[in-house]
Amino acid sequence: MVTDIYMPVLPAILPLLILNNGYSYFTAGLLITAYNVTSSFTQPVIGWLSDTKGLTINISISLLISAVFVALMGIAQNYYIIMLFAVLAALGHACFHPAALSMVSRLCSSENRGRLTSYFVVGGNFGYAIGPVLAGGLVWWLGLPGLLLLILPAVIMTFALKYILPGGITRSCSPGAVPVPIDTPHTITSKKPFIILMIASILRAWAIFAAITFLPTYLVTQGYDLVTASLIVTLMLLCGVAGQVAGGHFSDSYGRKEFMIFGLVLCIPPFCLFMLIGGILSIIGLLLFGFFLWSTFAVAVAMSHELLPGNVGLASGIMLGLAIGFGGLGVAVNGIIADHYSLAAALGTIPIPIAGAILLMCVLPYPWKTFGQSKVFTVRE
Repeated sequence: MVTDIYMPVLPAILPLLILNNGYSYFTAGLLITAYNVTSSFTQPVIGWLSDTKGLTINISISLLISAVFVALMGIAQNYYIIMLFAVLAALGHACFHPAALSMVSRLCSSENRGRLTSYFVVGGNFGYAIGPVLAGGLVWWLGLPGLLLLILPAVIMTFALKYILPGGITRSCSPGAVPVPIDTPHTITSKKPFIILMIASILRAWAIFAAITFLPTYLVTQGYDLVTASLIVTLMLLCGVAGQVAGGHFSDSYGRKEFMIFGLVLCIPPFCLFMLIGGILSIIGLLLFGFFLWSTFAVAVAMSHELLPGNVGLASGIMLGLAIGFGGLGVAVNGIIADHYSLAAALGTIPIPIAGAILLMCVLPYPWKTFGQSKVFTVRE
């Protein structure tokens, strides 16, 4: 939760940077691009280095790196210095997830992997929601230099981690410390299953980012005021948080592949309901769409750890970095459709990548749990 407080701070203060420093929208947008590209596309590399070379940065240090450089943006005046701080903050964020998720994976068993992974992911969701509020409050109170106070949550968490993990965070995350339990009945001899899961996750991320990007504007065109439209989208995201916890629990009991297909299939009808009708039923459909679509996120991360038990850092970096980054790029396609046709047409295509993800999950070489198959298998790298 604390590390993800710092992710949305730069977008939250961007209007003030534009106003105070006279940045164009293009140069301001480059700051966000630099942060997102650095964070998304370096996470797999950092995860791979952790798995193969044992090069793991202490998660307290990565948290402090992110916090310090986000805070320093509040007092930096030069554009290129702010850009440098954005990149360094993103590197701190990128270093955190592979190491932290490797630790989470080693604390899990096959019976609780989905549930515990969902708690970890939901913590990040809450941090992402808190970040803009904290940054906005500090900037309103003290101006941009008030961002320096954002260092405090990271410092407090650093001491908390030292107390909670007295044996040492880095040692706890060292490669091969504890084997990852797997609960599927086949021997996997290639990376093909993971690649299929990664592509399905990219398609799902595409649908998620397209919804978040265009829904507020679409709701305004349907007669809602901006505050109400934002509230509706926020409620959808909160339903998604509940869905992630539910998804983790149900995937432990009934199978991860089963729940992935179940969640992805069930998110399409309520979205169609939202698009086709109006009123309260339309909003209920949107909330159900958020619940079911987001419910598959933590489950996919848990599956990635089971499919690459010897490369959990790499798997985490890809699922929380690369897949999300490529999924975000897909939103440009929806933007083109909106420009050439309509915003409704752009949103109407959201079920297409979801359908692609469903097909990939159906052919994914991963065992069914509910259908009575054995619960033990080995993985060969």
